Amino acid sequence: MITLRPATSADVALLIQWSLRPHVIRATSDDPGATAAWEGANWADEVAKRDVLGADVYEILIAEADGRPIGMVALHDAHREPSHYWGDIEPGVRALDIWIGEPDQLGRGHGTEMMRQAIDRSFAHPAAHAIVIDPLASNTAAIRFYRRLGFVDVGERDFDDDRCLVMRLHRPPG
Repeated sequence: MITLRPATSADVALLIQWSLRPHVIRATSDDPGATAAWEGANWADEVAKRDVLGADVYEILIAEADGRPIGMVALHDAHREPSHYWGDIEPGVRALDIWIGEPDQLGRGHGTEMMRQAIDRSFAHPAAHAIVIDPLASNTAAIRFYRRLGFVDVGERDFDDDRCLVMRLHRPPG
């Protein structure tokens, strides 16, 4: 059973630990010299953004499997978040990032359940009509995974020093 809960300051050390894991770094950067995922991120600030900006704009969630923290989901309003990471993107677009930090929890279907819940949570915002994600263009396994979930390719784009494939999922009709 996977549950998503808001990250708290008590989770900062765990987020830092996960961001240093080689499998997480490889999934988030093509730089062979990268030493952390989301290099330069201040995890205390990332967690606190929910309180400053509101959960409808930005939140970090901890995924738990049977009560054990195993991964992270970041959800945000791609149009309203202050870094403008996505550039000039229309209102109503949510963005997400996901990783499983615990290596022994990979390949168990947790990512699929985390994504299902993240998608449901994103589309719970009435104005949300699409979700974007940006796996590394070199991460063919992640791209296949997102395509199975219904994401479609938009095109490649450089984010900082990484070549990514922007993918989009539209709100299902009804």
